[in-house]
Amino acid sequence: MKKNFPFFLVKISPWPIIMSLNLMNLFISIVLWINFKFLLLMIIMFMNLIMIKILWFRDIIRESTFMGYHTFYIKIMLKFSMIMFIISELFFFISFFWTFFHSSISPSIEINMIWPPKMIKVFNYMEIPLLNTFTLITSGFYITLSHLYFLNNFFYKSMKALLSTILMGLYFSMIQMFEYMNSYFCINDSIYGSIFFLSTGFHGIHVLVGTIMLIVSFIRMYKFHFSLIHHINFELSIWYWHFVDVIWLFLYLFYYMLI
Repeated sequence: MKKNFPFFLVKISPWPIIMSLNLMNLFISIVLWINFKFLLLMIIMFMNLIMIKILWFRDIIRESTFMGYHTFYIKIMLKFSMIMFIISELFFFISFFWTFFHSSISPSIEINMIWPPKMIKVFNYMEIPLLNTFTLITSGFYITLSHLYFLNNFFYKSMKALLSTILMGLYFSMIQMFEYMNSYFCINDSIYGSIFFLSTGFHGIHVLVGTIMLIVSFIRMYKFHFSLIHHINFELSIWYWHFVDVIWLFLYLFYYMLI
């Protein structure tokens, strides 16, 4: 009875526990790097992280595409897991927004009860931030168009729209790096600098992760791994990308416009 149950088609994976242990070692190595300038251990742990992710994704692709283990029930579980992951990421950013509002609505005496703090030259929301906002909104349109083309059997057009989204994601990352390099304040400049660079920096990391997910989807689409009824990798990547878009809209509104 148990063997015929669809959940047991997928074998128990060793990668989650290995990834957890590696993440713990990575954070320890970061602490050692910050305090004792010991860089080699952090590089090793980071390379291990990349290798584990590649092997883990390899097994998932093998189970879903070549072994046919991802049944209807498994797809439901995967979608539910992605929803829970996105909700957890949402609350991660809500904590940053909470900190920002707490500090801006009632500035502490340490920053002379002024927001933004004195000597902080903020970014003009009509320049680079607006360009980044336009880039991400346009990328969200293209990824939706790519999915629409895919569902209507226009695979070549779908790949072109997906490639456009990937290029816009890379462009966003380059522009954000340019913004950081030309900033008049740094992460050490009071609570404003800390919360600004933490929030936008973690969003930038999410953009890079989303771009990697879309690149994997593009490669798999090129190799004809997807079908009209089974392209969950592509679907979940789209969900994640839309989440990144929405978070940026709130960042732009709160951190750049309503400051």
